[in-house]
Amino acid sequence: MFLMLQFILVLGVRLDIQDKHVIMDNGIVQVTLSKPEGIVTGIQYNGLDNLLEVVNDESDRGYWDLVWDEGGNKTTKKGAKGKGRFDRIEATNFTVIVENEEQVELSFTRKWNFSLEGKLAPLNIDKRFIMLRGSSGFYMYAIYEHLKEWPAFDIDNTRIAFKLRKDKFRYMVIAEERQRFMPLPDDRSPGRGEVLAYAEAVRLVDPVEPEFIGEVDDKYEYSCESRYNRVHGWISIDPSKSIGFWLIMPSYEFRSAGPLKQYLTSHVGPTALSVFHSIHYSGVDLIMKFGPNEPWKKVYGPVFIYLNSLSDGVTSTKLWEDAKQQMVNEIESWPYTFPASEDFLSSDQRGKVEGRLLVRDRYINDAFIPVRGAYVGLAPVGEVGSWQREAKGYQFWTITDDKGYFSIINARPGNYNLNSWVTGFIGDYQHDSVINITSGCAINVGELVYEPPRDGPTLWEIGIPDRSAAEFYVPDPNPMYINRLYVNHSDRFRQYGLWERYAELYPNEDLVYTVGISDYTKDWFFAQVTRKKDNNTYQGTTWQINFKLDYVNTSGTYKLRVALASVHSAELEIRINNSGANPPLFSSGLIGKDNTIARHGIHGLYRLYSIDVQGTLLVQGNNTIFLTQATNTSPFVGILYDYVRLEGPPYTNLKHQN
Repeated sequence: MFLMLQFILVLGVRLDIQDKHVIMDNGIVQVTLSKPEGIVTGIQYNGLDNLLEVVNDESDRGYWDLVWDEGGNKTTKKGAKGKGRFDRIEATNFTVIVENEEQVELSFTRKWNFSLEGKLAPLNIDKRFIMLRGSSGFYMYAIYEHLKEWPAFDIDNTRIAFKLRKDKFRYMVIAEERQRFMPLPDDRSPGRGEVLAYAEAVRLVDPVEPEFIGEVDDKYEYSCESRYNRVHGWISIDPSKSIGFWLIMPSYEFRSAGPLKQYLTSHVGPTALSVFHSIHYSGVDLIMKFGPNEPWKKVYGPVFIYLNSLSDGVTSTKLWEDAKQQMVNEIESWPYTFPASEDFLSSDQRGKVEGRLLVRDRYINDAFIPVRGAYVGLAPVGEVGSWQREAKGYQFWTITDDKGYFSIINARPGNYNLNSWVTGFIGDYQHDSVINITSGCAINVGELVYEPPRDGPTLWEIGIPDRSAAEFYVPDPNPMYINRLYVNHSDRFRQYGLWERYAELYPNEDLVYTVGISDYTKDWFFAQVTRKKDNNTYQGTTWQINFKLDYVNTSGTYKLRVALASVHSAELEIRINNSGANPPLFSSGLIGKDNTIARHGIHGLYRLYSIDVQGTLLVQGNNTIFLTQATNTSPFVGILYDYVRLEGPPYTNLKHQN
C-alpha cells in the first residue's frame, strides 16, 4: 500500500448507520452502502469523493447480480438479451454481524418464500461486506442457498460488478501484457460507434479521442482463464496523483468449471467484474440446473477490492506491481480467518491431499515418467472430465512440481474425484477412488499413473495436445477491425472477425493439409468455420488430411484420435478415401454451444473422439481423411481442433503389453 500515513493507520474501523445508507470507514477507505439493499453507492479514497460513476443511479454502481430462469417446463428465457431473467440483487434486511475497532462485517439478506415464485430466483441470499483496520480496501462475499422443498430453477450467471467514473479511470490492466488506455463508453453510442455482427462488438468510427478511430471495442476481447484471473482493474492517471482500483480473487475454489474456464474481467464502462459463474465459452452444458427437491448452499468469495495510489501521477507500473504483490499477500492469507459466517470454513476445518503423478505411454516410453506442471484437482464426483462442466460445488487445484509431486491444501469437507490432465497427452485422468475430505485430514494417495488413450504407435499427428488451438495458424485481422492491443501480441486470436479471414484465404477450395510437408502453425487454420456465400448464406466446409502409408495391415484396426478444443453448433463428419461415403465413418451429431469463435477464445469445452479405422479403408500409398463441418447456420458455427493423431494397429508382440 502506498498510502502509509501512520496516524491514519491507528484509527479503528467506524460504522455510521443512517436512514438509507451505511458507511464503513477505517480512515483510509470509506465505503457507502444502500440500506437495506446492500448496493455499493460510494467509495471514497485519497481525496476522491467517489470512485464510482456518480452520474449513474445509486443502484448501478457496485452490485451483485444474477441471471436465472424457472426450471423444467417453466423455462422461458425471455429476460435480458434473451438469456434469462436479470436480477440486480437487492436485499430486504440489514444486520451488523461484527462491529469493533478491528473489523466491521455487515450482512444484507434477501429471504425467498412461495409468494415470490416466478418473480425472484428461489434462493436465500446473504451478501457480506468486511472492512479491517489498516486495510486499503474491503472484502465482499455471499452465501446462496436453495432449500429442498423449493421449486426448480436455473442459474446462467452470477457476479459482482463495479461501474467506475469514466472521467477518471481510463487505463485498464488485466495482465502484464494486456493493459492499455481504453475508449470511453460514449464512443460506443450510435453515431460514434458502428455495431458489428453482435451488440457487444462495436467499431469506433467517431470516438471522442481520435486515437481510437477504427478500433473495435468488444468486452469478450478481455476475457481471462480462471487460473490467471487473480487481479485486474483500472488506474486513474492525474497530474497530481494516480489511483488504482483492483479486484483481487485470492482463490478460484468457488468459481465454476475449474482453472481453464474463461470469464469476463474488465471492459469499457469503465467496468470491473468478478464473475463466479457464467456459461460463456461453455454454453448450455454449464447452466446450473436445480431440481425441485435439491438442497444447495455455496459461498462465493470473499474477493478483495483493493485501492492504491501514487503522487507522481504519470505512471501505472508501480500501481500494477503493488496490486500484484497485494494479490500474493491475499493468496497466502487464504482461507481468511476473519469472515464471520460459519459457512466460510477456516483452514483447520479443511483437509489436504498429496501424492505424485506419473505418466506412462507405452508406445513412447515404457517408463513411469514424473509429470511437471500438470494440473491436479479435486472436483465433485462425476464422470471422467466432468470437472469442466461442474458448477454447483467447489474445486481445488494445484500443479505438480519438477518430480511430479503435488499437494492440494485447504479443501472443504466432502466427496471428490481427483482429476488431472497433462499437456502433451490426450484425455483426462481420474483417480479410481472417491476422495473423502474431512476437517483436518491429510490424505496421501501415493503414486498415481496416468496412461493416456493409446492403442498403437503414432503414424502421424497434427498440433499439440494442450486443449487449445493456439498453436495453429491465426491470421492477421482485417485492417478495418483491429484492437491495437493485440497487434504483434501472443494473444492474436483475440482480434475481432478472424472467422471471416478463412473464406478470404480459401475462397473456393477448402484447406488441404499434407502430412510431412505442411506445417500446422502455418497451414492449419485455427478454426474450421463456414464460408460466407454471395447471398449472405453460409456453407459447411470439408478439410482434407493427405498422408502416405508405406504398408497397410488390412486385417488390423487403426485408431484416429480427434481432440477438439471447442465446438459451436457444429457436426463433425469423418470419411476416409471417399468424400461421398454415406453414412460417414464417424459423425459427432450436432454438438457444442461454446460460442468461442465469436468471443475471440482459443478454447472452450474439451472433447475427445477415438474412432476405429479398419485397415480395409486404407491403401498403401496416398490416403485422405475428409473432415466435414456440416452445419451452415451462421458465421460462428465451427470447430477448434486441439490435436489429431492416427495410430497404427497394436503391436501383437509388443513387449510392453500387459
